[in-house]
Amino acid sequence: MSSIADSADPIFRLHAGGKIEVRSRVRLRTREDLARVYTPGFTRVAEAISRNPTEIHRWSIKGNTVAIVTDGTAVSGLGDLGPLAALPVMEGKALLFKEFAGINAFPICLGTHDTDEIVRVVKCLEPTFGGIMLEDIAAPRCFVIEERLQEELTIPVLHDDQHATAVAAAAALINAAKFVSKPLRTLKVVIVGAGAAGTSTASLFMRLGVQNIVACDRQGAIHSERPNLTDAKRWFAEHTNPGREKGSLQGVLAGADVFVGFAGRGVIAPEDLRKMANDAIVFALANPNPEVLPAEVQPFVAVVATGRSDYPNQIDCGLCYPGIFRGALDCGATRINDEMKLAAARTIAELVDAAALAKGKIVPDIFENVAPQVAQAVIDAAVQSGAVRPPSPFGQPLAID
Repeated sequence: MSSIADSADPIFRLHAGGKIEVRSRVRLRTREDLARVYTPGFTRVAEAISRNPTEIHRWSIKGNTVAIVTDGTAVSGLGDLGPLAALPVMEGKALLFKEFAGINAFPICLGTHDTDEIVRVVKCLEPTFGGIMLEDIAAPRCFVIEERLQEELTIPVLHDDQHATAVAAAAALINAAKFVSKPLRTLKVVIVGAGAAGTSTASLFMRLGVQNIVACDRQGAIHSERPNLTDAKRWFAEHTNPGREKGSLQGVLAGADVFVGFAGRGVIAPEDLRKMANDAIVFALANPNPEVLPAEVQPFVAVVATGRSDYPNQIDCGLCYPGIFRGALDCGATRINDEMKLAAARTIAELVDAAALAKGKIVPDIFENVAPQVAQAVIDAAVQSGAVRPPSPFGQPLAID
């Protein structure tokens, strides 16, 4: 039950009644207007789409609308809060879509944890939406759901917690490595947290050229000789840890250049990071409680970043998904592939100019016109990699401001 204090809290006041709404894009003042936008006008458009289904992207909201789908099982670092508690978080994502990329996004909070049912429901939603962003679905089901939807839908599907997080972290790594003058291929990266974000981040780091990644969980380093590995951890065992390192997180941190945390407060002590190499890079990305706070490690590391907006160097998926989907929608992408994600990461990194980088700023501020430039990079990569649907013979989809 909400308290009286809640109603006086400015954060609760901002959330009162929800943060988003549906608004008309056309004026409705006369009966002539009514006849054009309602009956009989809309029947002409419906018939045209029936004859040529690809025109749906041009003559409806589909070409500029994304569904944000969750079951509430992994809500923004808070865990399994359920679909009701997830709704304010999804509204926030929708707000960023609109403010930064002009995309209409709507939260779809599902009252089921069943993988097959989630896939079935999202497939049924495909006629309305131009893209699907999966959000806050716990591993390992998130991997299965995304993979199946990517195979079975003809519109782009992106699991935000995996891929947008990875894009933001990759952009930050590009600039952090540049700041400390270390080539990406020479870095030793230790990742703690072998879930959705950790897996996708490791994969994208490897696409950037990082060759030595060691992932850790509560039992320490993940390697091929460990028994009873989950599918996600088996992927780490097969694709990372080239030196077959074993032992605790604290042990494998010795000499590491980069620490990336997706596990939360308490997994490591700030003093443990002193074992890292000179000019160490620390990405403490668990939200809302990062593994370490900047003030605790700044005296002995070169770069520190978190996922929080109240500290410098915020590595946040909000830098990525508005622009990625803006580009994907505008070029008619049928999927979001690694080439598009890498293009987004490199573009975000390039938005930090030399003067800012010299002071240790490794990612741009979300308000620095990031989304339009990411969108253009994604369009170019989608076209070059063949990830777009054939153009309609009746005209290109209209870009919407």
